[in-house]
Amino acid sequence: MKSSHIIFLLIIWINESHQDFPGTWELLVHNARIASMHTVVTRFNTVLLLDRTDLSPSERGYRQYHCRMDPQNPQDQDPKPDCFTYSALYDLINPSPRALTITTDTWCSSGQFLPDGTLLHTGGDYDGFKKIRTFTPCETTSFCDWEELEDTELTQGRWYATNQILPNGSVIIVGGKDAFSVELFPPRSGGGVVNFPFLQDASDDQMDNLYPFVHLLPNGHLFVFANNRSVLYDHTNNIVLKQYPQLEGGPRNYPSAGSSAMLALSGDYSTATIVVCGGAQYGAYNAMNISAPAKTSCGRIEATGKFPVWETEDMPFPRIMGDMVMLPTGDILIINGAQTGSQGFDMASNPCLHPVLYKPDEPVGSRFRVMNPGKVPRLYHSTANLLPDGRVLLAGSNPHSYYNFSSEFPTELKIEAFSPEYLSSENKFTRPKIIELPERIHYGDEFSILVTGVLPVLGMHEVNIASAPFATHSFSQGQRLVKLDVSVTWSGQLASYRLACKAPPDGRVAPPGYYMVFVVYRGVPSVAKWAQLL
Repeated sequence: MKSSHIIFLLIIWINESHQDFPGTWELLVHNARIASMHTVVTRFNTVLLLDRTDLSPSERGYRQYHCRMDPQNPQDQDPKPDCFTYSALYDLINPSPRALTITTDTWCSSGQFLPDGTLLHTGGDYDGFKKIRTFTPCETTSFCDWEELEDTELTQGRWYATNQILPNGSVIIVGGKDAFSVELFPPRSGGGVVNFPFLQDASDDQMDNLYPFVHLLPNGHLFVFANNRSVLYDHTNNIVLKQYPQLEGGPRNYPSAGSSAMLALSGDYSTATIVVCGGAQYGAYNAMNISAPAKTSCGRIEATGKFPVWETEDMPFPRIMGDMVMLPTGDILIINGAQTGSQGFDMASNPCLHPVLYKPDEPVGSRFRVMNPGKVPRLYHSTANLLPDGRVLLAGSNPHSYYNFSSEFPTELKIEAFSPEYLSSENKFTRPKIIELPERIHYGDEFSILVTGVLPVLGMHEVNIASAPFATHSFSQGQRLVKLDVSVTWSGQLASYRLACKAPPDGRVAPPGYYMVFVVYRGVPSVAKWAQLL
């Protein structure tokens, strides 16, 4: 048989085998006109897209109504006004995102929602190094835009930092390039930063301590992971309470590009487990080795345990720059990224197109499920966010210093959605529907949800609340899923019933703010409704 025939048959086999993988893809926006480096979903079911602002996108970009001079060349003899858009708002229905105005550089910045639903956005590069910005979302029929604070700024510049909301509703901003410290918003009494030497100890000649993985544990302390090290941090008293064992396999943070998530909190909320997956080989970044194989390993640790140790297992594919998205069911979708290289401009190759589902309740060796592959490489500066309807939105990928549409991996302006298997047509009639839900939920209170759908005779419903994290650089800042106590009470109406739920006990389990509330029955989630927890 000729080699061309063998290749042809192999292509047919691969295409047919793809049909056996669960999950479906759809194109939402063909040209968003920016590549979203930072993406967040708001309580009005809009999606905020944000890129760096120190470059002009290209002729494909669209002009905005505010112009500014190039911050990199303020003394240019012939300065040219920069009138391109670097942020936009997408409402999931309108195929043309609306341009927003932002003027200071947001390159590799950080963010987190405040309890009132306002997005706090901090840092960046150049004129954005100490900048604090806010975005207050609004209905799609109204107009809202960025506000760049004039009277308040960060005490220390933050580039590649991580934000995490705390139990009292304030936000801690952790690390950044050459920033071995933390600070709060609103600022501490008297202002200033607090030194956090762990971040400097975790640094190496590749700066593998950037965008640290920060998780708020239900005991109120922070699990902070940088490079291959992690600590239990009492942020109130600035004390490291515990040093965890090092995770084998080398560095996992930027630029070595692993990812991390905290498993769903449930039961009495006394236990929290952290997962860290993937990453580049040490030295791949410094050597600019785009062919160095990425890691397949995942580490898992019970961060609240008395004597915690890492349990390791392997993913089906090596992966760097993967995004870990907490699904409404408590499973984790690992998506985007590459199989070789490291994080950075033109530093990776061999895109990893297959999403992988991580099922944390299965035994070791049975936790990973390969999903249907996409067709669009999502490499450096790409994002993944859970939507209220259960899909996962994919945006961005600009692995170049500037917008480049002619390279092997072009700058990506398309926005896609991936639908996990629970949204398949077979599950259409299993899917619950929320009819009534309180707009506000108070800690420790009991409340009810009116639901329609299949009568719950084969198992109990779950009510799971999910935060809306700030997704950037392979880590979703503030990502959280909490499973509530639930019982069923009948309403007397045909095909409807009430779920009696108990809210989380305090802000350590679920910080104050807006959450997507999902009802899940037999692994199939409803479309979420938003509620404010306070």
